Amino acid sequence: MLNSFFIVVNPHSGNSNFEKSWEIITYILKLKNINFSYSFTEYRKHEVILVDKAIKQGYRNIISVGGDGTLHHVVNGIMKQRYIKTSKIKLGVIPLGTGNDWIKTYGIPLSIKKSINIIINNKTIYQDIGCINMIDNKIEYFNNLAGIGYDGYIVNKLTYLKKIGSIAFLISGLYGLFFYKNKKYEIKINNLSLNKKCLMILVGLCKYSGGGLQITKDPNPLDGLLDITLVKNFSFFELLFNIPNLYNGKIVNHKKVINYKTKQIIVKNISNSSSFIEADGEIIGINSFNISIMPNAIQFLIP
Repeated sequence: MLNSFFIVVNPHSGNSNFEKSWEIITYILKLKNINFSYSFTEYRKHEVILVDKAIKQGYRNIISVGGDGTLHHVVNGIMKQRYIKTSKIKLGVIPLGTGNDWIKTYGIPLSIKKSINIIINNKTIYQDIGCINMIDNKIEYFNNLAGIGYDGYIVNKLTYLKKIGSIAFLISGLYGLFFYKNKKYEIKINNLSLNKKCLMILVGLCKYSGGGLQITKDPNPLDGLLDITLVKNFSFFELLFNIPNLYNGKIVNHKKVINYKTKQIIVKNISNSSSFIEADGEIIGINSFNISIMPNAIQFLIP
């Protein structure tokens, strides 16, 4: 099994014709004489259990078929298993999701054939992974970006809209423009203790999130550091007029945005209302977290 692939397949990912896509995937893999087995996910976070079982059985090469959420749960399956060192695992992606943000950092194409060729070529990098410790001592990992505040609010709304496609990101964002209220947080970072009212606090590894937003200044998933963006108390009109800058990356230079590089950040919501925490576009908790970096944690197959 060391040279075989275990494929975790989310049949509900994205809004395309899954049956047709899966038929193409299996046809190409068989055509190229790739040994593989697979399992379909049947419920949320099923990926974690499937990956744990596969690694226990001896698989060291895993493919995630789905979107950013599927990849997030596959990564958590790798990080939470205790059979081997996580950096011994090679992880490839065949993207079928709605946002497909993680693949944009590495230039992995949406084409099924091209993404399979990347996996076969066996070029890897050791990427850092973020570790989130929440107030209930629950641990969650992320491979792209995590945050609290406006982004968590949007992701929570997005959960109900993903089936309509990529326009769901725009609709959720517009909804948040009108209804989201900024929260006040206690923040500990680089020996600093801050009390700030923020639109959102973002912790990035890779470059893109939320369907193509660029909201961390200098993310590098290989440098052993978290890229932090504090977006302070934006008004409705400031947020509205800066929507283009969220996509072109210029938002990080705004006077109400502060950027840091660090190995750890601790955040506590001290407002009267709850604030959602999201990781890789998945709601994982509320109000408070302690995030640290795990350098060179997993091998990813890239172009």
